[in-house]
Amino acid sequence: MVVPILYNWIILICRSCFPEVQQLHLALWLSLDYLSDLLYLLDIAVRLHTGFLEQGILVRDRAQMAQHYLRSAHLPWDVASVLPTDLLYLRLGLRVPAVRANRLLRTPRLFEALDRRETRTARPHAFRIARLMLYAFVAIHWYACAYYALSGAIGYGADAWVYPNHSRPGFARPLRQYLHSFYLATLVLATVGDTPAPQRPEELLFTAAGFLLAVLGLATVLGSVGSVVSSRSAAEAALYPDAERVRGYLRLHRVARRLETRVARWHQHLQLHQKVTNEQQALQHLPQPLRAEVAVSVHLATLRKVQLFQACERGLLEELVLRLRPQVYSPGEYVCRKGDIGREMYFIREGRLAVVGDDGRTQLAVLGEGLYFGEISIINIKGNRSGNRRTANIQSIGYSDLFCLSKEDLQAVLSEFPSAKAALEAKGREILLGMDKLDVKAVEEESARQREAEQRTGALEDALDVLQTKFARLLAELESSAFKLALRIERLEWQTQAWAGAGGEGPGAVPGQ
Repeated sequence: MVVPILYNWIILICRSCFPEVQQLHLALWLSLDYLSDLLYLLDIAVRLHTGFLEQGILVRDRAQMAQHYLRSAHLPWDVASVLPTDLLYLRLGLRVPAVRANRLLRTPRLFEALDRRETRTARPHAFRIARLMLYAFVAIHWYACAYYALSGAIGYGADAWVYPNHSRPGFARPLRQYLHSFYLATLVLATVGDTPAPQRPEELLFTAAGFLLAVLGLATVLGSVGSVVSSRSAAEAALYPDAERVRGYLRLHRVARRLETRVARWHQHLQLHQKVTNEQQALQHLPQPLRAEVAVSVHLATLRKVQLFQACERGLLEELVLRLRPQVYSPGEYVCRKGDIGREMYFIREGRLAVVGDDGRTQLAVLGEGLYFGEISIINIKGNRSGNRRTANIQSIGYSDLFCLSKEDLQAVLSEFPSAKAALEAKGREILLGMDKLDVKAVEEESARQREAEQRTGALEDALDVLQTKFARLLAELESSAFKLALRIERLEWQTQAWAGAGGEGPGAVPGQ
């Protein structure tokens, strides 16, 4: 629909600037139009870029797609839209555009294509605005064509409202005709005004219809733009924290200006660098397997950089990415302080952090991308003198993007992957030993207690096996005795019945026989 309009523009310019092109206009138009019809037929018949659903399964086989299309209700309309009605130009001339009215039957296909493209594009809001502008452009084009046709019916130059007479210099050129009509249609539909006053009843009706169309179009434009803005705001609210709400809270409680500035810069950093902190909320409507796949595709590369997980299986990574919570820290902000109760461990996704001394200035070490910390305070390492307390001060040097994993989530994951748990505990013991915060004696005592407990458990298991064997033997003997007793009882019953039958025959016998 849009391509013929643009093509008309090109032809009008060529015919105005190069008169010799007028003889080639018909042949060029017909060749391009039939070529587009051929491509359209190939597209709707074969449908190389799409398929159809059959019992929930997407079918892409070309033969099945062709059969499905031939049985669909779209076939008659598509065939009618590509009938070669342009051949009537050879008899009626180029001044009768109504012979191509069957091309309007493609309108549903255009809407279908635009709807599909909107769901596939990476910028749906911009596409929606562009689509709205396209509709406005087509409406102005059609109104301009109707204005020029009405001017011809009334008479060119009959009054100031219609198109001027072609005898005036320059007004006979097709480009001037179209631009004049397009300009007046734009003024009417944009409700700008400054248009000649209509004189005749048909002119009044046409202008009034244009104003009503303009009111409807304005309401549609405002509603669509408002919908785009609200949708964009809702999408941003689902991904980023509400800065206005936080700013209002800070002003309500009269927080210091310096702290308010830090909070504002933190929100600004999130939006400028697209740091998403509400991933779980954004993906909560997806099914669990699909959500896990999306999370793995987004964060797998980051987790692979962590030394602890480089040799881990994919199942562990999938369990981790579903429990990781992204956090962003500002420059100079403490991630954790020495002596605090540890409830999370952290993975550095981006940025640099410093291990500082108790004075807050001396940098003991610098942690970069792919490293992790905080695991000592949330892993139950035997002999840890610090318990679940933090053993160091970690401060963000710049803006740092971290992943946070809680103690409960870590224990749940490691319970399913013992090898990763052993590796993490070994790394923690190594760190504690280097910091002289690992009680080796307590570890040895605990190991001895564990060995003793294992020995006792083994002895109990052996004794239990012996008891189970004896019990099974006694049970078998009991069953055998019960079976023998049942046989004896049955034999006695048969003997009792035989004796009772013999005693009953004696009193009823006839004497002398």
